[in-house]
Amino acid sequence: MGVPFVDLKPDHRALEGEIMEAVRKIILQTNFILGEDVKLFEQDFAEYCGRKYAIGVDSGLSALKILLRAYEIGEGDEVIIPANTFVATAAAVTFAGARPVLVDIKPGTYNIDVDKIEAAITERTRAIMPVHLYGIPVDMDPLLEIAKKHNLIVIEDTAQGHGALYKGRRAGSFGDAAGFSFYPAKNLGAAGDAGAIVTDDEQIADRCRWLRNCGSKEKYLHTMEPYNHRLDTIQAAILKIKLPHLDGWSEQRRQAANLYNELLADTEVVTPAIPADTEPVWHLYVVRTKYRAELQKHLTERGIGTAIHYPIPVHEQPFYMENVPLGYKHGDFPVTEEYAAEILSLPMYPAITEAEIREVVDAIKSFVPNKAEMITA
Repeated sequence: MGVPFVDLKPDHRALEGEIMEAVRKIILQTNFILGEDVKLFEQDFAEYCGRKYAIGVDSGLSALKILLRAYEIGEGDEVIIPANTFVATAAAVTFAGARPVLVDIKPGTYNIDVDKIEAAITERTRAIMPVHLYGIPVDMDPLLEIAKKHNLIVIEDTAQGHGALYKGRRAGSFGDAAGFSFYPAKNLGAAGDAGAIVTDDEQIADRCRWLRNCGSKEKYLHTMEPYNHRLDTIQAAILKIKLPHLDGWSEQRRQAANLYNELLADTEVVTPAIPADTEPVWHLYVVRTKYRAELQKHLTERGIGTAIHYPIPVHEQPFYMENVPLGYKHGDFPVTEEYAAEILSLPMYPAITEAEIREVVDAIKSFVPNKAEMITA
């Protein structure tokens, strides 16, 4: 039958009437920019995250960039990030004028190795930006202790961690602030690009509001960088409608991940670890295999969608090798590099059925690897 990598249609169909009515109302009112629905969604999302303030912006990348500038991080500063992440994490640092400093990931996980952070701190370090990758929370308590010891800002990249729990608290509620993406395929997705910032710091919240709106505290008076990163009213209205369903969708993802873990236990693929004290939200379900290219081809031939998140580490991206050299070389981040050659994302979305998961697993179990083509790190 085949299984898509992601299917957004069922969740949207269930909310179609409510979404279309909200969009119709905004179009009739022509209140497209920073309209009432933006304010209402910000209030709801701040409460959901356990934060005092939320500021809607146009993307997750913008959220991180604006936060860095709100904290006056820029030229000459360094920000520690994981080596295994989407390039937007590093790009936010670069666009703010600072230098991304990479730290390898902890073996057995996909997240930053907290034990290696202190060795990366220099006199130029201003912040740590942990990434709750694939919806799996970072081990935040020791990270926060390191930040406090060295007087560093912590900005959580929660682009994939909406609603994930660490010791009973939501990802994005631990650091000084956090940035979120609402790209359509995210656990809480808009109908286009969108993002948000959350914080408890009123001064930072105000700066973020000004930065997103052409650096303007009041109309035509521009006191900060004149960025234009506002959240569209239509996107805010859609997100407001979807937010109450997020925890239910997260639970469906957890059930799917649990079934995958159970059914794949006796296969050659390595299933993702669940760190202690966490409840991941499984934005992605990522396995590892030394036979990735072969297995991916095998699944594709059976109509099963897969993806790779992410095949080229940040330090080996052409932009960072040629245009903005970071000074790293192949071999500097061995765990990240090994995993980048092995990771494979399997179908994962709230509406995925048990039958579809079993079809994916049966296809994996029918795969016979050619050991002559095994990946070597």
